[in-house]
Amino acid sequence: MIKVLYFAKLREDLGKASEELALPGGVTTVAGLRAHLMARGATWQSALEQGRALRVAVNHEMAEPGTPVHAGDEVAFFPPVTGG
Repeated sequence: MIKVLYFAKLREDLGKASEELALPGGVTTVAGLRAHLMARGATWQSALEQGRALRVAVNHEMAEPGTPVHAGDEVAFFPPVTGG
């Protein structure tokens, strides 16, 4: 199982702040997880599409698409933070 967290607009768009899910076979990276989630349907596709500016953290460390994901990890998806 992994824990997936959704923040800010993603939380609003997807209607949930977090979920736990079994890591699907063949999903070994952040990019694979994102693609798996996008396959859930139009809302997920739109919220997580590759062209959208999203940040991802694995176990509280900033991650790249190729960052490995393992059972027991916490993966967070969130929009870039701006300040001013």
